[in-house]
Amino acid sequence: MLSLYSKVFRTGVLSERLSAMATTDQTTSVGAQLRGVIDKRFSGSIAIRQVDAGSCNGCELEIHALNNVYYNIERFGVHFVASPRHADVLLVTGPVSRHMETALKRVYEATPAPKWVVAVGDCAACGGEFGVSYASCGAVANVIPVDVTIAGCPPSPLQLMQGLLGLFKG
Repeated sequence: MLSLYSKVFRTGVLSERLSAMATTDQTTSVGAQLRGVIDKRFSGSIAIRQVDAGSCNGCELEIHALNNVYYNIERFGVHFVASPRHADVLLVTGPVSRHMETALKRVYEATPAPKWVVAVGDCAACGGEFGVSYASCGAVANVIPVDVTIAGCPPSPLQLMQGLLGLFKG
């Protein structure tokens, strides 16, 4: 065990520096606005169900980053839930594969009204490089109604927060 600790101390930190785009000030500012809107319109919290409709997982990695200690989106009143029956918002990623078409419709129907659908990433917004084919339905809007799209390949966690803020303000 001591050899493992000594190796950790000798190696040091190997992670990359945070990009200038995702500064603490921007995150805190957008988060405070998000918190204000959520407190005012939704009595303190909003529940999100994330659905992967056939993506490459790039958008999912950025969505998962929202829950890490740096962004910690839960402090602003945004909670991810495991069931669409508990969700207010569906966050859908990827072009909708033919295999996921029925499942996505069922998730949409299981989500109680009022509900919002956010298409995350270029693939969910327009089908991306996959488009419509024998294996893909293309954009999420081709299968279920979409309220907001968040562009990017993949969108950063800050862009995701800004997109959610735009959804809740509008």
